[in-house]
Amino acid sequence: MDCYGTTLLALGLRRLFVPPRWYERRPSVRLVTSVFTLFLGPFTFFNAQKTKYLQILTSLMRWIAFTMMIILALIRIGKDSGKGRPAVASFSGVPNLFGVCVYSFMCQHSLPSLVTPISDKKRVGTLVLVDYTLILVFYVLLSFTAIFCFDSTLLHDMYTLNFTDNCDVLNIPILRYFLGLFPVFTISTNFPIIAVTLRNNWKTLFFRDGGTYPWVVDRIVFPLITLVPPIIVAFFTNNLESLVGITGAYAGTGIQYIVPACLVYYSRRHLEPTVGRDAINKHRSPFRHTFWVGFVLVWAVSCLMFVTANIILTDTKK
Repeated sequence: MDCYGTTLLALGLRRLFVPPRWYERRPSVRLVTSVFTLFLGPFTFFNAQKTKYLQILTSLMRWIAFTMMIILALIRIGKDSGKGRPAVASFSGVPNLFGVCVYSFMCQHSLPSLVTPISDKKRVGTLVLVDYTLILVFYVLLSFTAIFCFDSTLLHDMYTLNFTDNCDVLNIPILRYFLGLFPVFTISTNFPIIAVTLRNNWKTLFFRDGGTYPWVVDRIVFPLITLVPPIIVAFFTNNLESLVGITGAYAGTGIQYIVPACLVYYSRRHLEPTVGRDAINKHRSPFRHTFWVGFVLVWAVSCLMFVTANIILTDTKK
């Protein structure tokens, strides 16, 4: 279920080490991708366990990096040195926005680990509300400081590159190195975890009661079908923005809109004969009505239509 995530992570590392002017030098691009595969690919064949401290360190680095980028952008804007002059509205970007916005749902990836350890679930609704509010604040701050701080025509797809390439924004070498290497740290820790998760999902998907997998299938085939597709895409894709839009629209829509909506709908139908239609769940969602399931599915179809139209129109103009 996280195949598109592993693809983006592999491509992101390549974008960090290979500046845009090197893109035509295919051997350099492939060399960096090969090094990434050589060092992190083998983790797909093993189990990523006891990663608590590694994930804590990664989360801490994210907080530091995000806060640093927001503050640096605000300082530049406060000095009236911002280069961004965004239009009030640009409808030409709406189709691609649908695909990119799907990635905002990635924050739900951490909800199970946030809710599960809570023994007293009385205030779980408040906790989730605070969590989503905090995520929204970070999204808004990062987005709005970016569009006013940097010229939109020169804005890099990978946001951290805007700080490492511009001494006017950040002229402290150690901090520039930190932001430059920040994607490396997060990719290096997240790629193995996501890859192992996807590999285990493959095993669960094809599992049959009473059956076992041959050693070759279990230890070789499943890791390879997890690792090879994203690496191939990273080898032959240069445009990170297009990749985000396409994978966000198609794979992301299925994973984060359609599948959850269908799970909710059919789970309710399955439980209704057991618990009854009038059963009250004190932790029920304010969006519990079936209307919201249909709304999510309609939204998903809209995303697919807009992004598909955008891809076709963009290719037609070339």
